[in-house]
Amino acid sequence: MTQNFKVLFVQAKNRPNKLSECPIYCRITYHGSRHQFSTGLAIETQHWIAKTQAISKKHPKATQFNYQLEEIKSGILTSFLIRISTKKPFSALDIYNQYVGKDDRKREAVTAYYKLFLAKLKKLVGLQLKENTYNKFVYVGNHLETYVKLEYKKDVLLEDLTENFLVGFVFYLIVEKKQAQVTINKTIQRFRTAIKQAIIEGYLEKDPFVSYKPKKTRKEVVFLTNEELFKLQSFEFKQNRLALVKNLFIFCCYSGLAYREMADLKKGNIQVGFDGFNWIKMLREKTQRPLSIPILPKAQEMIDLYLNEDEKIFPYVSNQTFNSYLKEVAEIVGIEKILTHHIARKTFASTVLLYNDVPMEIVSELLGHSSIVVTQESYGKVVQKKIGETMTALSKRLT
Repeated sequence: MTQNFKVLFVQAKNRPNKLSECPIYCRITYHGSRHQFSTGLAIETQHWIAKTQAISKKHPKATQFNYQLEEIKSGILTSFLIRISTKKPFSALDIYNQYVGKDDRKREAVTAYYKLFLAKLKKLVGLQLKENTYNKFVYVGNHLETYVKLEYKKDVLLEDLTENFLVGFVFYLIVEKKQAQVTINKTIQRFRTAIKQAIIEGYLEKDPFVSYKPKKTRKEVVFLTNEELFKLQSFEFKQNRLALVKNLFIFCCYSGLAYREMADLKKGNIQVGFDGFNWIKMLREKTQRPLSIPILPKAQEMIDLYLNEDEKIFPYVSNQTFNSYLKEVAEIVGIEKILTHHIARKTFASTVLLYNDVPMEIVSELLGHSSIVVTQESYGKVVQKKIGETMTALSKRLT
């Protein structure tokens, strides 16, 4: 690599000063890039020996000036070796900046950079990113900007970030925004995604929050028991709106589809599988992973109930309206739980699958989780509860 690197001293003979002395420049060349700067020395042209890259001994300050040139050359060589050690691309100008101690690192402030980060995310919407996911990052940016103005009065440079910044941000989210811990963890996770990108782009050398550990949350999985599910299935509603929501909820209890997947379900998503039975085949809305779910009899019953000439299988009900009607449904049926559409998905995983001894690996696949670890973290306690109930029943039989 050194054959592409050269340090050369040249005299600008066309730029004499009042004493007829011409300045000496140092020229750095590396891989086709070149940078030239003044050494601060100037001598008469007859005293400069280009071949030896030195000042003639006849010059009264030859020893002093030649020593200065050697020092410059040595410093440039050291800077070149430092640049090589980083194993990152660099130019002749970068070598010079290293030599003079100029920090060529990119500089940007926190909220200003986050806006740049959002602009890049926006371009991915519809390609690799969902609109609602992008909006969640926007919310984080709004909180971040308000916090910085409140706490620091002006934007903070990325390079000045410390863990104290993050601790203060978390405190702000708790006290000012009244966020629950699970929401705070998501907010910090999205903010740190931007910080990691800033590191990749060269704005930061390392993660300033590397030692920060988010506070763990214990969230109980709420789902319908066998008794509650049967109670709901058996109840006949006279109001069409409640009957529709109840049936769609039951369908999701036996299919595990999230709200958007249920709302977007089309005839083309129902396909005959290798086993001769109907399967739901589509992309998981949240992760865009392929989803293949065998249609259980109760789910098929709901499909047959609403199947018509329309391409989409079920009538449209907004998520907000759906959850609002579900509260009415729960109150009328006598289920003492706050029902939301997502509880249907949890009921599918817990009551329909795990409580019927379906292995965790298959549950993870049917839910479309990106990793079985996600399933284990969410439903591990359900399995423990099932084991506990089984052992209790066994103990009674053995006594």
